[in-house]
Amino acid sequence: MVADRGKLAGVLFDMDGTLVDSEKVWDVGLTELAGRYGGVLSADARARMVGSNMSRSMAILHDDIGQPWRDPVASVTWLEERMKELFAAGLVWRPGAAELLAELGAAGVPLALVTATRRHLVDVALDTIGRSHFGAVVTGDEVDHTKPHPLPYLTAAALLGVDVRHCVAIEDSPTGVASALAAGAAVLAVPAEVDLSGIAGVTLVSSLVEIDVGFLGRLVGDR
Repeated sequence: MVADRGKLAGVLFDMDGTLVDSEKVWDVGLTELAGRYGGVLSADARARMVGSNMSRSMAILHDDIGQPWRDPVASVTWLEERMKELFAAGLVWRPGAAELLAELGAAGVPLALVTATRRHLVDVALDTIGRSHFGAVVTGDEVDHTKPHPLPYLTAAALLGVDVRHCVAIEDSPTGVASALAAGAAVLAVPAEVDLSGIAGVTLVSSLVEIDVGFLGRLVGDR
């Protein structure tokens, strides 16, 4: 029997830290990059990078190690090549994420991936996550404005052909939550590396393990 999806028009997933435990993989690459420059990345700086785009993250890293003059393009080039190697070695699913994708797919709910990560890295990650799950993929280098701007989520809903107000966005970072809220989606916040308990206007859960189609449908229906 197909689960009742109610008014749920689509589900829009963040990637890093939401579907896969890749923030820890980013920790490795960012720590190595700081080390190449003779620095040590602080925990505070790393936390501020979660959910941010690449240029912003490089500015945070360079300032944190006291080298704001570093070329961000060179840093991004090195980091992304390293991240390709790390992603290709395999990514670990966040608890309940793979099962939720499968259930939503079986229920016929349109799905999109909405990430600040750039396309060539996302393509490597999709070898683990599975391209077939998503009717649309919006990456950080394919929109004029990245999270926390609403454009990534508005673009994803438009590509799926659904009303973003009847979609649930699933996020793990304040930046991503801000983007989804600004777009008008209902937001399910699932913290991984950063505390989200102080953010208003979201439904906060500890993991995706007990989330199903009915739960997500109620988030839209109760608005």
